[in-house]
Amino acid sequence: MGRKTALRLALHLLRSPEGEAEALAAAITDMRQNICYCSRCHNISDTPVCDICNDSRRDQKIICVVENVRDVLIIEATHEFRGTYHVLGGLVSPMEGVGPSDLEIDSLVQRIDNEGTEEVILALAPTMEGDTTGFYIFRRLGDRPVKVSVLARGVAVGGDLEYTDELTLGRSISQRIPFAESINKMGK
Repeated sequence: MGRKTALRLALHLLRSPEGEAEALAAAITDMRQNICYCSRCHNISDTPVCDICNDSRRDQKIICVVENVRDVLIIEATHEFRGTYHVLGGLVSPMEGVGPSDLEIDSLVQRIDNEGTEEVILALAPTMEGDTTGFYIFRRLGDRPVKVSVLARGVAVGGDLEYTDELTLGRSISQRIPFAESINKMGK
C-alpha cells in the first residue's frame, strides 16, 4: 500500500463510526491467523490445499502459471479457465535482484514431473520480466512431454488503434486469425 492510500485509509478510519477500526483490526488479525498459501499451487487458502486444487471438476492436467494471487482472481473472474494454477510469487527481474531461485519454479517443475501435466499455460505479463520468466520456464521444462503455451496478445476489445502501442499492434497483425474464426470466438 502506498503512502497516499495509507493516509486515505487512516483519515477514513478517524471519521468512521466507533468500532469500525477495531472490526478492521480484528479482521486483519483473523486473516493473518487463518489464511495460508496452498502447498500445491501457492494460491491463498484457508486450508493446506486450496479449493481450486481440490476441485475434481477441474482439469488437473493443465496448469496456468501466473505471477501472483491477483492474477488467479482475475482469470477466475472470466469463468473461461477450468484447469489449475501455479503462483510464482513474482517474475525474474535481475534489475531488482530477483532470480529464478527466488520464485516457485522448482515446485512447478516438480508438479509437472509428478502429476502427469499435459499443458502449461504461461499467463505472465507481456513485459521484459514476464517474457524472461516464461523463457526460463520453457527452457527448464526442456524435452518433457508437455505442451507450453502463452496467452494471446493483441488489441484490446473496444480499444482504439490510435492508442495501441506498436509492439502490440505488430503482434496482432502477425498473429491475425481468419475472420470466420473470430466470429466463432465472439459467439462463445
